[in-house]
Amino acid sequence: MRIASLISSATEMLFGLGLADQIVAVSHECDWPPPANEKPRATFTNIAADAPSGLIDRQVKELIAAGKTLYEVDLDLLVELKPDLIVTQAQCDVCAVRYDDVVAAIASEPSLRGTKIHALNPQGLDDVLQDIRRLGAATERSAEADAYVKSLEARIAVVRERTGLVPAENRPLTACIEWIDPLMIAGNWTPELVELAGGRQVWATAGAHSTYTAWEAVRAADPEVIVVMPCGFGLQRSIREATTLRDLPGWSELWAVLEGRVFAVDGNALFNRSGPRLVDSLELLAQLVHPESFDDPPDPTYCRSL
Repeated sequence: MRIASLISSATEMLFGLGLADQIVAVSHECDWPPPANEKPRATFTNIAADAPSGLIDRQVKELIAAGKTLYEVDLDLLVELKPDLIVTQAQCDVCAVRYDDVVAAIASEPSLRGTKIHALNPQGLDDVLQDIRRLGAATERSAEADAYVKSLEARIAVVRERTGLVPAENRPLTACIEWIDPLMIAGNWTPELVELAGGRQVWATAGAHSTYTAWEAVRAADPEVIVVMPCGFGLQRSIREATTLRDLPGWSELWAVLEGRVFAVDGNALFNRSGPRLVDSLELLAQLVHPESFDDPPDPTYCRSL
């Protein structure tokens, strides 16, 4: 089976299922595991991704208002590679190439009309685990998928055992900032991760998309832990972007700031992707929220104190 993965989370799943040799193309964002960087790129972006947060947000809104796509499929490359299966997503139109655009592109090319399309659409951590199983079934790797999921579930269980019995009064109010300008608090699977990590949050609903959040609402709640995880940004860029938060009114008076519990993380590698490394994200978040329950400090490759 020849497979084209148009979403980074699926690429990580496919590698985890032992299908590296069958992947003929990946998306422009696929960078993990490292061998994924050697694969041809079957998508590209129309966004200047190196721009500051505010400019990226403006670009996205302008492209959508003009009826233009944020990401596109390299149809010529797919025709050349002739994949039997294309894995894409239907979860977020501003995070990766749209499902409808993939379907339309494949339908427009006679030589690809027999190609199967498998879409991921996770809303929570369990959905991600089930996506691994569904992808395993679609690629004739069901046994491997089952073993893979069980290994991830075992790691989740370790975190749950250490934080699950934490009483409400000891669960720090945790703000996970997914975008800085304008401010967004992370939704989707992140509220669930916060809960599993032994924290609590009041700005987003588990399973619902991330939404713009007024700074005054965050300030009024006075979070005890702040984790800065801008979507698509690596650790160093997250650190640079996070410096602008210091200019927000009342920032220096927040409990998290006064107690030194503000962190920047590699959102691109971990929290933003609905793939198997969400379990890594959970483990890291639990270390930040309840360091007293874990012997090992957070990995500085993915996290820094601000």
